[in-house]
Amino acid sequence: MTGWTHRHLIDLACFSIDDYQEVLALAHRFRALPVTGTRKLPALQGRLIATLFFEPSTRTRSSFELAAKSLSADVQSFTPSNSSIGKGETILDTALTYVAMGADVLVVRHKSTNVPAQLAYELEKAGETTSVLNGGDGLHSHPSQGLLDLYTLARYFEPENPSTDALKGKKITIIGDILHSRVARSNLWALTACGADVVLCGPPSLLPEEFKEFVSAPPPGIEKDPIPKRGKIYITRKLSEALQDADAVMTLRLQQERMQENLLSDTNRYHQDYGLSHQSLKICGKNVPVLHPGPVNRGVEMSGDLLNDRSTCLVEEQVKNGIPVRMALLYLISAI
Repeated sequence: MTGWTHRHLIDLACFSIDDYQEVLALAHRFRALPVTGTRKLPALQGRLIATLFFEPSTRTRSSFELAAKSLSADVQSFTPSNSSIGKGETILDTALTYVAMGADVLVVRHKSTNVPAQLAYELEKAGETTSVLNGGDGLHSHPSQGLLDLYTLARYFEPENPSTDALKGKKITIIGDILHSRVARSNLWALTACGADVVLCGPPSLLPEEFKEFVSAPPPGIEKDPIPKRGKIYITRKLSEALQDADAVMTLRLQQERMQENLLSDTNRYHQDYGLSHQSLKICGKNVPVLHPGPVNRGVEMSGDLLNDRSTCLVEEQVKNGIPVRMALLYLISAI
């Protein structure tokens, strides 16, 4: 570990190329180590990691808890249905309760944008040193998912030495519900930082033209983009154009629970226009990896046959890589 400076991890807009490289290198080391049973690493022994998930989750919550336990940390899980939230307790009061019980890191997931950022601000204002790690907030950000996707791709292109250089000059296609996807937003920051060009593909109702300018200016609170030169973002409405010469393809779940309007009336038509299959992937002109953050709607975002094809579909690899990547994040943040 060298120059890690982030007490909190809210999004990836503030990451330098060295930050990305540090996470990739550490995650790769952790992935190679046996960290189950009695062979756990003692790196975070005596630390308490609290997972405060105000929104349902399987992969993110479970992998953060497994990551913490693999580093010998103690883990405390919060479930809204079994808490005092129903009695009027605020989210901040809930967080402060866990801080008072000795939590070193709060992993926070919430359906509303900026809840993790606001908690980090309030904790610092109160003089607390507890770190906040964003487990997904509204439509804003899902940084650990963006990082595990980055690691999965880097490892695919450079199995022995996954690095940011593995993405340089690559064409990465992201298909589907970009508008409601915090995963897509985190991937845009990460992939363009590493020099990849990203092609976004989807219907206008789920992919506004404004996304072409998504990384053109740092978000509020960041004075200067830490990446001197990013890859470019392109938009197309045609799947055939998006897949042509692509080096990797990511498709996203249709997030009906976040849609405020009936933006998509026919999932069968969506699959015809934007669904992935072995046949449609032939347009790429070569064998390419397919990613999906999960859970997958079979027969909508991709065919069942493609989802089951481990030689092409890396969904299980993404799940597997989530643990070492989140181990790396917990380790780095806990060392601040």
